[in-house]
Amino acid sequence: MQEEIENKTVTLIVNSSKFSGRVLRASISKFLAFTKNMIHESKAVKPKGRQSVKKLVAQNQGVTSMEFEKDEDIRSFERFARKYGVDYAVKRADGEKDKLLIFFKARDADAITAAMEDYTNHWKNKSREDRPSVRKLLAQFRSMMEKDLDRAKKRDLSR
Repeated sequence: MQEEIENKTVTLIVNSSKFSGRVLRASISKFLAFTKNMIHESKAVKPKGRQSVKKLVAQNQGVTSMEFEKDEDIRSFERFARKYGVDYAVKRADGEKDKLLIFFKARDADAITAAMEDYTNHWKNKSREDRPSVRKLLAQFRSMMEKDLDRAKKRDLSR
């Protein structure tokens, strides 16, 4: 009788350990499948702003382009494009060194028009005469610093 109880106890322990092992393995596999699914969903987010031409075309929303002079500041245009939420790509024109092509989604045509208008108005309104000279500003700051140093020296000498 004692031996029979011991055998049943051992069988119960073995079966429960097998059961918990199976449950643990199943739960881990479900967790891994869930995280793999989450990674795929996070990669499915469409890129915003500046991107490669390949990524822009891959979104299948139609792409249009416009020429841009290289000597103009492309970074300032990018600031206006971000402001208007335009998805775009920049590429050099083939055979021409000073021309850039800006590709953007066809659905962003109104936004790119507004961004270009804002960009051109910004540079029309801001002429060289309106912008302060960097050298003049540096000279002003230098003179201010010299005055502060003179004051500090006088204060230290008076103590």
